Formats: sequence, C-alpha cells, structure tokens
Amino acid sequence: MKITKVEMHSEQKLIDRLRKVTLLNNHDFYIYQDALMSLEKISTDFLSPAQYYVLDSALERVVQLKWELLKNGVNIYELNGYVTLHFEDHMQCIDLLPPVVEESIENNGSVVNLINDGMHRLFMARLDMVVPQVVFIRGVPKQYPYYAYPAPNGWQDAVLVEKVPKNLLKKWHRIESYRDLYRNFNSAFQNVGRPRPVGAKGS
Repeated sequence: MKITKVEMHSEQKLIDRLRKVTLLNNHDFYIYQDALMSLEKISTDFLSPAQYYVLDSALERVVQLKWELLKNGVNIYELNGYVTLHFEDHMQCIDLLPPVVEESIENNGSVVNLINDGMHRLFMARLDMVVPQVVFIRGVPKQYPYYAYPAPNGWQDAVLVEKVPKNLLKKWHRIESYRDLYRNFNSAFQNVGRPRPVGAKGS
C-alpha cells in the first residue's frame, strides 16, 4: 500500500463526527451523542479485548500501514484526531480513527475499558511496547452496551492465528440479535469498516 495523500483532522472534529455515529440497524439513534469523549494515552494492560483472536494477515497489514504512515510523518499511535488516507491503488479514501475504547459496566459490577475498534493496532502496540492514544468513551446508554462481552482473561484469550478456525470462539455476544448493538462508524466516517456477513472469514 502506498499513501499518496494524508488529510489531518483535529480532535474536536473527531469528537463531533463520533457524535453522529448511529447503530447499524437504527439510523436515527446516535449512540455517542451525549457521551463523554476524549483522546487518552492508556496502556494496553488496562484495555480489555472482546475478540478472541488476532489474524496474522490483518496484523501484517497494520504493520505495513504503520511504516507507510511514518513516511508521511504520521505516528499511528498518536493521531491527535483522525486522518483521511488516499492510496495509490484504491479509488476510495479511508478514514483512520484512533482505536475506540468504551467504559463498560458489566453484570458483576466490574468496570472494563472495552476495545470497540482497533484490536490489531492495539495488539501491535503491545508488541512495540508503546502506550497508544485511544478515543476513550464514557457514558454510553446502559441499554446499548457494546455487542460482545470482554474476554475473561484479557489479552491471554487473544490467540494469534493464520486463519480463523471454525471452532474458535470469536466473540461472546450479549444478545441474539447482537448486530442491533453494532456501532456503525461508516455512518459518520468513510470506509472505516463494517460487520462481515455471517460465516465470512474472520467474522
């Protein structure tokens, strides 16, 4: 991947856009409209993944993106907002946000800094021994928690795999219709990512 142009956007613009993020199946509900949001540097030791795997091909793509961003003077671990990336071989540009972390109050009363988006970048941060900058979000409506529970053993539960085995637990969903809780970042940003079809690789 070769980046041909990087557009920088401020922290305030990032937060303003995040307030316009809707749920995947409810385009009229803005999940972060009244939430408290800030850019924070948080050690990955204090972040909890919901995903039980790290795909090595996706990790490699993130590593290549890190190097390519550095060539353009951008630190993937400290965006100070978000960036719009234009690529040599891609027709569509991509918005890259810092990893998104939500404060989640679980059924047992524990308060967890739950990784919503950016799992592979945060795994890479652990390997690079970096304290990454994340978007830390508090005050999400209690009736709309993140769609999966945190892994009970944290990062120890995240297995590095070449491909996702059929019998591997990917995430432990909170409700049967878990996509009703999915935060649709593409409702406010460009080509950030979408849930994969059921049965698709890595879904």
